[in-house]
Amino acid sequence: MSPRTLDLEQADERDLLRAHWRYADGLVPGEPNGGLVHEMAETPVRLADYDDSGWEVIDDIQKGRSTGLCFGWYRITITLPTAIEGQDLAGRSIFFETCVDDYGELWIDGECDMAFGETGHGCVSGFNYPQRVCVSEHAEPGRQHVIAVLAVNGPFGRPGGGIFLRYARLVLE
Repeated sequence: MSPRTLDLEQADERDLLRAHWRYADGLVPGEPNGGLVHEMAETPVRLADYDDSGWEVIDDIQKGRSTGLCFGWYRITITLPTAIEGQDLAGRSIFFETCVDDYGELWIDGECDMAFGETGHGCVSGFNYPQRVCVSEHAEPGRQHVIAVLAVNGPFGRPGGGIFLRYARLVLE
């Protein structure tokens, strides 16, 4: 089977996955100070069952959001179809690729690929660094996956602009 890339910026490609993007400001949206507190141990937003139903539905992931030192979450729930353009998805490997402006964490179904000493996985890898994580090693049609992207503006000492996703793709291999 030949690899297929779905552009998650395109509505028709998201429709194949019954998916739409949601966005909210903050490390913990809705909390005072964006949920940013000293020595916070974790944020529930990374979890697959986190309720993002009240968040803004967005089409443009490249639109700059917030300014200065800021955090924001982009979330998308995808449902794997049986086939795309006649190509069966069962058993295929599925990857999510993006580049967060400026720093990003990628959480798939509540888990982050923390490949120690490596860049380009789920944890912050560098300033505007491309990231790629496995969504599923063996795709199961009908299965839902939640992709949560934490975006942070930087550099922390003098952050410029805002946050956005440069691109977002699902790669079927």
